[in-house]
Order: sequence, then structure tokens, then C-alpha cells
Amino acid sequence: MEFLPTLWFVIIAVFWSGYLFLEGFDLGVGMLMKLLARNERQRRVLLNTIGPVWDGNEVWLITAGAATFAAFPMWYASLFSALYVPLVLVLVALIFRAVAFEYRGKAHRQSSRNAWDWAISLGSFTAAFGVGAMLALTTTGLPLDANGDRVGGAFAWLNGYAVLGGLAVVAFALVHALAFVGLKTDGELRQRARHLIGRWLPAALLPMAAWAVLVVVPTGKPAALTLLGIAVIGGVAGWLANRSGAEGWSFAWSGIFLLGGVSSIFVAVFPVVLPSTLDAAFDLTVANASSSPYTLGLMSIIAAFGIPLVLLYQGWTYWVFRRRVSEHHIPASHHVTPVV
Repeated sequence: MEFLPTLWFVIIAVFWSGYLFLEGFDLGVGMLMKLLARNERQRRVLLNTIGPVWDGNEVWLITAGAATFAAFPMWYASLFSALYVPLVLVLVALIFRAVAFEYRGKAHRQSSRNAWDWAISLGSFTAAFGVGAMLALTTTGLPLDANGDRVGGAFAWLNGYAVLGGLAVVAFALVHALAFVGLKTDGELRQRARHLIGRWLPAALLPMAAWAVLVVVPTGKPAALTLLGIAVIGGVAGWLANRSGAEGWSFAWSGIFLLGGVSSIFVAVFPVVLPSTLDAAFDLTVANASSSPYTLGLMSIIAAFGIPLVLLYQGWTYWVFRRRVSEHHIPASHHVTPVV
């Protein structure tokens, strides 16, 4: 197996893992706007926990898509054309969500704020479900012919694996967000988040665990099975850490569950990047779907400088906004007269 295609498969897997880890709690907090917060001040607390970081988290999604386009154009073309409908819905959901973040604070009526809250919540749910469905189908297969084209109608992709992947990311995002809220807030929201994690975490992690088991176990790869075991340890340790009140460790172990599970899936499917459910001979692999060695080499040089800078900047951002937010930090709503 050639080195550069394998390297970029690993880098893209890291991008998707980073997106699910960071945007996971971000989307989860968006859904919690209608599930956890009980009043206007609590909703503003939730928004303030992700306000400085949500747009930076979405960079990982853009980078993962761009890296796939450049490093594996056949993978990108087949995946995005076969999943055109769900990916358009994800894009629309992210647009509504971003607009709602900006316009909610400018609404004067409570009814308008409620409408933007629904846009945030439903947009977060749709984006999480769509991304989960896409990643699940990337690892379980799509009806592709020898040219990498989808066989069937616009909804040929809709099956049990898509639903399982969507539910897996939605459920994980919710408990990951609860762990983040417990870490970043104080007062009633913090206590309720801890209570809900202790109650729902085992059930919420089951869909993602089922997805990983369905993909990993049939391959029998020792490395994938080891990573799956690490994911199980992370889930159990996160639940125990939450019970003991160690919110930082609860959030960290939640991330280890995700990273272990997603890594086990990528290791299990390698070297296939997009399986065909019609014939294994039509599978796209790191060998037959990759760009030229020159393109991959140039991308590697750029990534060697760009990726560390992105990591340093995002790490600095989280450090600057590391303090907890509580209701007494939120001023009462008031009208502001524009200067112009």
C-alpha cells in the first residue's frame, strides 16, 4: 500500500474524528436549547458556552470535505453525488442554525426568539443526523456501479445503516453536550446536566456502539478490536466520572469513547474508502480513488504547516474562554437604540 494515500486516509479520519468531538457537543448544545433550558436566561447561558467556538468547530467539517475532494476525488464524487439529498439538508440546517445564532439576540419579541430557538435546535438535529447517516453509509456501503455512480433513485441510500448512524451521532451529541454543559456552567444547569448524564448515558451510547460492532467485529482486525475495547472503557469511565462529580474527566472520557469508536471503524474498513453494496469489485479504495502522488505530496507539505496552526489557534481559543458561565453572568434582556 502506497504511503501518501494511506497517510491522507489517516488525516481525513482525524478530521472527521475532530469534527465529531468538537461539533458534537456544539450540535448537542443546540438541541438542548429546547430540551434542557427552562427559561430565557438559561437558553442564553447555553448559547454563551458555545458562542466563542461554534464557528471554529465547523472548520473541521469544511476541512474534511476539502481534503477528501483533493486527496480522493473519486471518493468525494461518488459520496456526494449518491448522498446529494441528505447533504443538501445538512447544508440548509447549518445555514439556518448559523443565521439563528446571529439574529436571536436581535429579536425584541419572545415569539421571535422562540422561532430562532427552534431553528437552532432543529438545525442542530438535522445536521447531526445527516452527518451520522453519511459516515455510516461511508463505512457500510452504497449501491455504486463500476463507474462509482449511484444505482437507484434519490433515496437509494436510505436504509437501516443510515438511520443507525444518524441516531448514533444525535444521541452521542446530546450526552457529549450534557458533559460539556456540566463542565462549562454552574448552578441549576450544571446539576441537571450531571443528573441526565447519569440517567441516559448508557442508552445514548448504544447506537454508536452498535454501529462500531457491526463494522468492526466481522473484519476481526486486532487493532480495530483493541480500539473498540478502548471505546467501551471510555464510555464506562465517563459514566463513573460523572457519578463522582469529576466533570472534566467525564467530558474527556466521552471524547475517548468517540475517538476509540470512530478510529476502530476507520481501521476496520481500511483500505476501502467507500464500499459498493452491488459488487465488492466496485469498491473505492485508497489506491484507486486517490489523486496523483504529486498532488498528495504538495498537500502534505501544506498540511504540515497548516494543521499545527489550526490546532494551536483552536487550543488558544478554548483556553481564553475556559471559565464557567452561570445565570448571574447574563444581564437582563433590554433594547439597544442603534447609532445609525
